[in-house]
Amino acid sequence: MNRIMIYLIPAVILTVSFLIFIFCGYVKASPDVAIIISGLKKTPKVLIGRAGFKLPFLEKVDHLHLGQISVDIKTDTFIPTNDFINVKVDAIAKVRVDTSPEGMLKAERNFLNKRPEDIALELQDSLQGNMREIIGTLDLKTINTDRDSFSDQVMAKASKDMEKLGIEILSCNIQNVIDENGLINDLGMDNTSKIKKDAQIAKAEADRDVAIAKAKADKAANDARVDAETQIAQRNNELAIRQAELKLESDKKIAMADAAYEIQKQEQEKSIQTATVNAQIAKAERETELRKKEVEVREQELAATIEKQADANRYASEQEAEADLIRTRKEAEAKRYLAQMEAEAIEAKGKAEAEAIRQKGIAEAEAMEKKAEAYQKYNGAAMAEMMIKIMPQLAAEIARPISAIDKVTIYDSGNGESGVSQVSGNMPVIMKQVFDTMSEATGVDLKEIMKANTYDAKVNKNINVTGLEKDNS
Repeated sequence: MNRIMIYLIPAVILTVSFLIFIFCGYVKASPDVAIIISGLKKTPKVLIGRAGFKLPFLEKVDHLHLGQISVDIKTDTFIPTNDFINVKVDAIAKVRVDTSPEGMLKAERNFLNKRPEDIALELQDSLQGNMREIIGTLDLKTINTDRDSFSDQVMAKASKDMEKLGIEILSCNIQNVIDENGLINDLGMDNTSKIKKDAQIAKAEADRDVAIAKAKADKAANDARVDAETQIAQRNNELAIRQAELKLESDKKIAMADAAYEIQKQEQEKSIQTATVNAQIAKAERETELRKKEVEVREQELAATIEKQADANRYASEQEAEADLIRTRKEAEAKRYLAQMEAEAIEAKGKAEAEAIRQKGIAEAEAMEKKAEAYQKYNGAAMAEMMIKIMPQLAAEIARPISAIDKVTIYDSGNGESGVSQVSGNMPVIMKQVFDTMSEATGVDLKEIMKANTYDAKVNKNINVTGLEKDNS
């Protein structure tokens, strides 16, 4: 265990030392910043856009800005030019650190660990001094009109001083030039007048050339127009002649077509009239056949309706008769059964009740005998009264088959009477037949009896009643 600890402790110390070296000694520089490592060597180590190591506690790390820096070199006061005109000039210079070995050494001595704005402020005085020297060597017109040459001279003059500081001038742009007495505006006005004069002369010459060219063009256009109108007139004349010829031919063809049309029209009208007459004849024949067919259909429908009604009445009568027969049989069987039961009951009650029944039968026989005698004494009026009492029942029985009819199709017979009046008129005829039948069966003239109480019978005594005579015996 002690032996392991002896080897482990140095290993841990070495590992920790290595980690400290890595974390504390590893440095990395971006492309626009130079890292200066100094301390052990006489010449510092420069890192630009790459990584490196420094010995902790033994070497030092410094930074130098390598990016572009803008320096305002505007003059604060008026500076006299070569022609003794006071001006103010506003310019912008773009500079950066010279990355050559010599330039880096100079820049390290002057701008190490400084911010870009601090570097621009230190360079501003030197650049302004150089621009003042250049202004004194140039006249106002050159400064104002040839600004590229002015800026190039400023850069050439200042580059010597900037090189001593380790700075490289990238560009110098003249922003504005102002003179103290407004001479630049006067020069502008003079130039403006010359430009206007030249422009007016050029415009007049251009107008003259345009007028000449326009006159030539008008002449050429007029000649062309005359030639064109002449050709147009000739072509129009030829067109009118051709149109007249074509119209003459067209009129001839139209006349021939009209004549042919009239002939064809007359023939068509003749054909139409013939077809119309034939159609009317055929229509009349078809209507006659149709009426015949309608009469036949009506006759067949009437016959079918009557036959159907007769079959229905016959079937109803048969069914009713059969029902009556069955009902009568049932009633007879019931009466026979009741009579048998009553007979058995009567026989059980004894002879006393049998005697009572016998006496009752004798009494009923005497009553029937008296009733028969009374009937023999009845005259015709009494018989008629009895017959009249049962007439409503007879009329109901007669009308029963008619009430069983579901649907009746009536066709006009053509004699002036409607079918409905014929059906309703059958009822009195049937009643008259019933009256006649009753008169023949009883020998009593019911019509004379009905007239007995009328005004004519009481006044004129015009009544003749035949029938049974009163038995005076």
